Amino acid sequence: MVLKLIKTLDLPSHPSGGFDHGDVVEASGLSFVAHTGNGTVEVYNGRKGVHIKTITGVPGASGVVCGQAEKRVIAASRGTGKILVLDGETGETVREVQVGSKPNGLAWDSRRHRFLVADVGDNHLRIVDPADGSLVGEIPLQGRPRWGKYSSTLDRYVVNVHDPDQLAIIDPETSSVEVTIPIPVVGPHGVDIDEETGIAYIACDGGALVMVDIEKRRVLARVEIHPNPDVAWLNVKRGVLYVASSKPGSVQVVDIKEMRVIEEVITEEGCHTVSFDQEAQTLHAYLRKSCGVAFYKEC
Repeated sequence: MVLKLIKTLDLPSHPSGGFDHGDVVEASGLSFVAHTGNGTVEVYNGRKGVHIKTITGVPGASGVVCGQAEKRVIAASRGTGKILVLDGETGETVREVQVGSKPNGLAWDSRRHRFLVADVGDNHLRIVDPADGSLVGEIPLQGRPRWGKYSSTLDRYVVNVHDPDQLAIIDPETSSVEVTIPIPVVGPHGVDIDEETGIAYIACDGGALVMVDIEKRRVLARVEIHPNPDVAWLNVKRGVLYVASSKPGSVQVVDIKEMRVIEEVITEEGCHTVSFDQEAQTLHAYLRKSCGVAFYKEC
């Protein structure tokens, strides 16, 4: 299979900066992406190739995560210390929640219908109930948090931490760090989890993708990739992981069974973030210079 460009979509232009994490509500087909350069969240339908709306008032927009069953979207604003809770079918703002100084990484707990937010201002994690905006728990970390993920199979959050470089395993019931797993490569950043195996795949600044068994709490393997990768997305159906890097501006495709890079697609310099529509099997690459989205599909 080959990852091929199938279409592009223009998004509102920005004077400087670019995009950060995005996600897709599978049921509605709506995609939400943090547009850091404009301090907004852009909403579009990737399946139809149509820009829907711009949500303003999100300075330092840093990340988006979707609660699929709930059709809820959580968006972080580093500039205001707020989280926006959005309707995943309409894009309307349900509520705003003050969570800390610089909220960044996000993860959605599909069992309790809550979210975790990693704050890069005070190196704390906070668990919040979006139904009323209440703070459920607060967790200090040993270093700077990066991106995180919730595993429904293991009922745990995992959060990448830099300096010291480690993977923090968080118990959502007790709001505490259960254990930390040292990562042997500098700068753990993007992460995704294979729910069938309980394996986490961590893209590290030092130029490696690291495979970690969450339950056994040990590193299994690693493969060289471009330095300073950002987002990692697992294509469950294909058994591959997509990793985006701003330099040279590409997506590397990793076979997770063999742990080797099997393909590289050049996107655009500065393109460091992608999202993935599991239902449509379409990869969305956010183009910093062109101010748009490039859509790729395995053909």
